Amino acid sequence: QVQLVESGGGLVQPGGSLRLSCAASGSIISIYHMGWYRQALGKQRELVAHITSGGSTNYADSVKGRFTISRDNAKNTVYLQMNGLKPEDTAVYYCKAIAVGAWGQGTLVTVSS
Repeated sequence: QVQLVESGGGLVQPGGSLRLSCAASGSIISIYHMGWYRQALGKQRELVAHITSGGSTNYADSVKGRFTISRDNAKNTVYLQMNGLKPEDTAVYYCKAIAVGAWGQGTLVTVSS
């Protein structure tokens, strides 16, 4: 079973940037489709970005043009580069190995002045 640990969250001002990392152990991520999800207070968890084992990506409409998901199989890590952050992006961000339903513990992103 793959284990996932997110990092890189924090407090940023509107318009700022953050890069989230999801480090995997117990398995190599090259065999998995990976996703980034987020859950804001009082809302359901939603898919933000998805990347296949082959590197194809897709995004929620709300983050298209601002967020980029990528993977570095050699480092066994998936990234989420977040630019042009908005207060509406405030949430706990989670990564997931799709096929096996493995979640990380989450990392909090707060966008505020």
